[in-house]
Amino acid sequence: MTAFWEKYLTGWLRGLGTYGQLFKETLLSLFGFRMALRDLVGQIYFIGVKSQSVVLVTGAFTGMVLAAQAYYQFHQFKMDTATLALVGVSMCSELGPVLTSLMVAGRVGAAIAAELGTMRVTEQIDALRTLATHPVDYLVAPRFLATLLVLPLLTAEAIAIGIGAGYIVVVYLMKVDSAYLWYNMLRYTGFVDLSVGLMKSFVFGGIIASIACYKGMHCRNGAEGVGYATTAAVVYSSIAILISNFFLTLLFGRLFHTL
Repeated sequence: MTAFWEKYLTGWLRGLGTYGQLFKETLLSLFGFRMALRDLVGQIYFIGVKSQSVVLVTGAFTGMVLAAQAYYQFHQFKMDTATLALVGVSMCSELGPVLTSLMVAGRVGAAIAAELGTMRVTEQIDALRTLATHPVDYLVAPRFLATLLVLPLLTAEAIAIGIGAGYIVVVYLMKVDSAYLWYNMLRYTGFVDLSVGLMKSFVFGGIIASIACYKGMHCRNGAEGVGYATTAAVVYSSIAILISNFFLTLLFGRLFHTL
């Protein structure tokens, strides 16, 4: 039993070291400007533009559900006009970045891991090395930077759509006065809340891209390995997002509320 745990711990630490090495090479590639602009633009289109439909649906229905639930609770205390304020704060600082990142992890993280994993098992990555092309510069760095740039924009879009959808539900379905509703939302939802959400999404973008690229670049065992790498990329990215969100909330809460 002890030998099993030692083997498991050794493998986990070895994998963590490999992940750190890949992350370091990616940063060196970014700061060294060694990737092609064409590859970056292509990844921005794939990760950003093609993910908009998923993000819009997620943001809209999250805002509507949150607005309806908040209204039912606030209505008991005659606080109907505070409903949109709760929607705004929640969408900006928590639900917007977290749910958007989870949806992007499911769509983009799986696609990146499957693509790189297929290239790995078919020895295309080894072929790049024989052509004097660094795989990190050509495959990893464009995907990593594109995710960092695009995810805050997708998060801002989800936040705007969520607040707008919540406004429609509360005003047109619950018949709450729109002037006071909007006034309270602007009063209690500040620039700090939006900044926290965008900074969180930036960190989440790095988590999604780095884990997906790592799982794809170190894929093994043919088609079965590609399937495992794809599943592991989504699961590990989602877990890392949820765990890091807790610590980021504590960090930003202490940082911004003590200034």
